[in-house]
Amino acid sequence: MKKVRNIVVIVLSVICVGILVFLLWNLRSTEESAQEIIPEVQSEPMSEQSVSDSDVSGNSAENSGDPTELPETEESEPAEPEDPVEQEAEELLAGMTLEEKVGQMFIARCPETDAASKVTQYHLGGYILFARDFTGKTKEEVTASIQSYQNAAEIPLLIGVDEEGGTVNRVSKNTNLRKTPFASPQELYSAGGWDMIRSDTQEKCQLLQSLGINLNFAPVCDVSQDPQDFIYARSFGQDAEQTTEYVRTVVQTMSQEQMGSVLKHFPGYGNNSDTHTGIAYDERPIERFVNSDFLPFQAGIDAGADMVLVAHNVVSCMDDQVPASISLPVHNILRNELGFDGVIITDDLVMEGVRQFAGDAEIAVRAVQAGNDMLCCTDFEVQVPAVIKAVETGEITEERLNEAVLRILKMKIKLGIIADTADAQD
Repeated sequence: MKKVRNIVVIVLSVICVGILVFLLWNLRSTEESAQEIIPEVQSEPMSEQSVSDSDVSGNSAENSGDPTELPETEESEPAEPEDPVEQEAEELLAGMTLEEKVGQMFIARCPETDAASKVTQYHLGGYILFARDFTGKTKEEVTASIQSYQNAAEIPLLIGVDEEGGTVNRVSKNTNLRKTPFASPQELYSAGGWDMIRSDTQEKCQLLQSLGINLNFAPVCDVSQDPQDFIYARSFGQDAEQTTEYVRTVVQTMSQEQMGSVLKHFPGYGNNSDTHTGIAYDERPIERFVNSDFLPFQAGIDAGADMVLVAHNVVSCMDDQVPASISLPVHNILRNELGFDGVIITDDLVMEGVRQFAGDAEIAVRAVQAGNDMLCCTDFEVQVPAVIKAVETGEITEERLNEAVLRILKMKIKLGIIADTADAQD
């Protein structure tokens, strides 16, 4: 009996040892399997979603103590600083009345009487001066007149002229202001190439600034090689490539001199007749504009031009119903295809090329609706109230008004017009 008990004990001991060995072996196998699985999981790249989920759950790499695996969250990226020019313009805009906003959209032909008081009455954005505003006057008389306009303005004015050189000069025809009129771009280039173009532009900017003028309606971007074209004498007189280089050179120089520039006459005048005296119909195909006429404008935009002036030509391939100056499709091309985000301005709304399409009041409203930020006009005493009424009735939206005025204010700040005048008054 004792022997049987011993045998049972031995058998049970062997069984227990076997079970223990089996358990130990099985546990070791499990650990080895786990070690084989873990590297496979860690070697897979972490998706953007897994990083985001980790951030939400609080189990981020930052908490793991490994600084090399910090996730790039939105919170870790520095916020972009707001453009100070944009900020200042928005602050000015926020404090303006409807009448003040609409007034900013007008650069008016300077009236012969009561010019200073009308700046205050209509809250004008600026004056454009013509030969009559300089003829026979001394430099001191000109600067005093311009300063009186600025003194009357709550928001400093754009003071503009057409000083293209050659056939269109307002200032330099007065021998009190310059001994001889500025030469045309064609004459300058023939005499001294690009160096002469640059030096002439610098002198022109400095003379205008000395009088208080801060905006020159130049350069002419129109491509014309035919002396019979109406626009030829005012153009660079060469092909699109050379005209492009001319425009780029002039705009860059004007920018360096902090003189406001205006590219004209978008979308390109071509061989059209004079829109001062009648309607001009342009039947050229869109390819002609894309491959030629647009190129100088694009160069000027890329060089930092402040404004683009839209002509009164009816360009059939873009809009065969109305002049470019009041055409939404034409303005959309300038904004969306050429990427211009500066101030768009009409050619003078008193010209017959546009007046034959609507009366003075209606044409101003349609110009704003089409996308112009500023209206170059003579009849501002009719047109300012018309635009105010159109905003009040909803014909012109507050959004359209505000985006236009914001661009004008940004331009004035960029050119130092607002700050410089404020400093002078202080």
